[in-house]
Amino acid sequence: MERSVMHMDLDTFFVSVERLLDSRLNGKPVLIGGTSDRGVVASCSYEARAFGVHSAMPMKLAKQLCPEAIIIRGNSSNYLKYSDIVSEIVQQAVPVFEKTSIDEFYCDLTGMDRFFGCYNFASELRKRVIKETGLPISFGLSANKTVSKVATGEAKPNNQLLIAGGTEKAFLAPLSIKKIPMVGDKTYQTLRNLGVKEIRTLQEMPVELLRRTFGENGEMIWRKANGIDDSPVVPYHERKSISTERTFDKDTIDVVKLRGLLIAMAENLAYQLRKGDKLTSCITVKVRYSDFQTQTLQCRIPYTSADHLLIPKVLELFEKLYQRRVLVRLIGVRYSHLVSGGYQINLFDDTEERIGLYQAMDKIRHMFGDRAVVKAAGINAHSIGRMDNPFDGGPPMLLANRRQ
Repeated sequence: MERSVMHMDLDTFFVSVERLLDSRLNGKPVLIGGTSDRGVVASCSYEARAFGVHSAMPMKLAKQLCPEAIIIRGNSSNYLKYSDIVSEIVQQAVPVFEKTSIDEFYCDLTGMDRFFGCYNFASELRKRVIKETGLPISFGLSANKTVSKVATGEAKPNNQLLIAGGTEKAFLAPLSIKKIPMVGDKTYQTLRNLGVKEIRTLQEMPVELLRRTFGENGEMIWRKANGIDDSPVVPYHERKSISTERTFDKDTIDVVKLRGLLIAMAENLAYQLRKGDKLTSCITVKVRYSDFQTQTLQCRIPYTSADHLLIPKVLELFEKLYQRRVLVRLIGVRYSHLVSGGYQINLFDDTEERIGLYQAMDKIRHMFGDRAVVKAAGINAHSIGRMDNPFDGGPPMLLANRRQ
């Protein structure tokens, strides 16, 4: 039976979410990411891309290329919310799906052509996502993950593309070698130095030559160039950690500021745990100094998701860790060894008032945003930085590469 694999990608996802929340951004160049010159672009609209802006570009350069761009720091909670909505729609519709990032999905539709036709089914699923979320989304459909991902890129923006069985090589041949998944800047430059610009040339090259040049990856590049990919769609699974970190606009030695930010981080992560019905038993604190030396310290604790238990441990780790007394470039907090479960009330230490307070604060956060209610010590932490979502089943998001 011939495989049918669909790759779905939410177009300029962060920008699209911001436009849902504020229609005044429609049709304008928009940049999402760190607003300072030391920040980077996490996402940008097609209007901004017309000026040469792209993701992961330093914000300083992006502003030079597109001075009229509207710059937004972004809100990870909003992006996670809409990502979860799309995930739920996809999960309800397809037999097997893999979530590879906050805005990308693979769906194995093999065998579904007997009932409805895979392309028709994929089209209906795309229409449903657009109708229920208002977000633009594109997909590519082919016999494997590699060709489907490339097809999605060719279908954008907000469109779809079917690559029929047997036409994979012909579809890939005229495209740039940069389109091949796993071909990064270094590999791209090496291939260009060999005179290779189009995938067609790779298809015609002896696989032994690529293997001598790139080792084991050479054969993988050759296979992908020829539209050969047997990798399966890996079923959705949950991550086992959640983290957030902050890179400062200017290196600091202000210990009060550092402690306040750590409290805000620990508090927000604890809320995310409770929101996802998770408990943690391992806390890690990270400090990166101005000379880029990075140190971490962790400890194990009984499973919990309570602020009053997690925050003191985070501060305790920081006090043990921060011994150099030099300028700090970045700090971060991570909760790991996650398991499913709700907060276990301590009959001796917890009071009815404390439990009620947690429930009331979480309700307000759910209604008005995760920073709607914060502890006074962390109130000056206007942004707690990027966050990796443990409940999305994918690798660290693009937000993980964003500086504040």
